[in-house]
Amino acid sequence: MRFARSGAPGDETPIVDVDGTTYDLSPLTADIDGDFLEDGPRRVREALAAGSLEPIDVAGSRLGAPITRPSAIYCVGMNYAAHAAESGSAPPENLVLFMKAPNTVIGPNDEVTIPRSSEKTDWEVELAVVIGRRASYLDGPEQSLDHIAGFTVANDLSERAWQLETSGGQWGKGKSAPGFSPLGPWLVTPDEVDHANLRLRSFVNGEPRQDSSTSDLIFDVPYIVWHLSQHLALEPGDVIMTGTPQGVALSGRFPYLKRGDVVELDIEGLGSQRQVFA
Repeated sequence: MRFARSGAPGDETPIVDVDGTTYDLSPLTADIDGDFLEDGPRRVREALAAGSLEPIDVAGSRLGAPITRPSAIYCVGMNYAAHAAESGSAPPENLVLFMKAPNTVIGPNDEVTIPRSSEKTDWEVELAVVIGRRASYLDGPEQSLDHIAGFTVANDLSERAWQLETSGGQWGKGKSAPGFSPLGPWLVTPDEVDHANLRLRSFVNGEPRQDSSTSDLIFDVPYIVWHLSQHLALEPGDVIMTGTPQGVALSGRFPYLKRGDVVELDIEGLGSQRQVFA
């Protein structure tokens, strides 16, 4: 199943795509949030079997983020060896964790405003994990998938000067500007994709930037969820961004984003994003 939210900002309708047919989930839930994700997929399957969900035409409609504002956004830094190298760092021996403000979430194709005084706004295509069941002190990585609702595309936008030059030692200032977490278009359930081998790419003004695979992750998805559960409690609806591959402006090979630029991202099986920067 592929979940999404369609409509104007703040007035999105929850929907699900099953075998190419899109259904309105309003009879089951007001929104796609942590409460829904705990048992929503089961209830959707039951409703489909009973024929109680109506098809809906959302062609041409805006898609919001596939989950309403999460309670937390956890991010894994330098999780591809080549990206760590272009950042001037050795591959990490321990998982690097930082956080983004939940109010940074926007839809996959929404306009992004470059922050005032920013000169180093950067793009980062990432596989994002959405938690479906509370995870605390999991016994091992083999338990992780039981706690995952699905996967989606994320753009972990960053202001590099604020992240690295005036950060004071923490990355949060460079990661939490409004609109810095485009998510979507779809939240795809784990049975639909091979999360361990997905091609992910980014383009700026039509020119290729990043092209890699989740098979190159230093810390894979099951490890990330298990590891985080040893340090904090993951709640339903929480988002984990798993890291970005090489090919960002921080490398020095490409210019940083400016007003009028267009960034496009895609991950195999999860869909595409397109943001115009203003």
